[in-house]
Amino acid sequence: MKLKVCGMKYQDNIDQVAALQPDYLGFIFYEKSARYFNTAIPQISNTIKKTGVFVDANLDTVISKIQAHQLQAVQLHGMESPEYCKLLQHTKLDSASRPIEIIKVFSIKDNFDFEILKPYETVCDYFLFDTKGKLPGGNGYTFDWNVLNDYTSTKPFFLSGGIGLEETEKLQSFITSKASKYCYAIDVNSKFEIEPGLKNIELLKQFKKSCHFE
Repeated sequence: MKLKVCGMKYQDNIDQVAALQPDYLGFIFYEKSARYFNTAIPQISNTIKKTGVFVDANLDTVISKIQAHQLQAVQLHGMESPEYCKLLQHTKLDSASRPIEIIKVFSIKDNFDFEILKPYETVCDYFLFDTKGKLPGGNGYTFDWNVLNDYTSTKPFFLSGGIGLEETEKLQSFITSKASKYCYAIDVNSKFEIEPGLKNIELLKQFKKSCHFE
């Protein structure tokens, strides 16, 4: 199971979190977010995938951020269409750039129609399931993971939405369940914060150790 820490904002804190070797670090390029990132990403290990988080952004803006920050993945957190994802998928970037991983987000509350995913199957690399709330992410509470028992795809997905240290036991139970068969990564954010964008390193250390991330 992979680990993604999202909503990074402060330079020193980025270095501290990167030292824990998560698989992905997320940077939010959405101006309305309290975790909006508008500085340079410090030099971090090439084993950590720098992920840009966007909400219905202009495609040129996304491409510009990919190139400026040498992002390895993009997380689309808005109402981006399959056509939008396809355009991004086929955009020619700098020759030095690796292929960009596309993570398409879908929000869940009490139930979800997995048929919605079908048009996205060939135009993204992963799905991410988050909790439906007032904000596009960072709402701080979980959805009913039992909904994922009805997952009809074989596309690997990220599990997100209000996951904190207190969810460790529940998460370990989920990881051994049928619903987690295609769960590729766990995405954490607000439950590990001292303030928006500033992560609590000790809590992250405990979480990483207790959940035995690769």
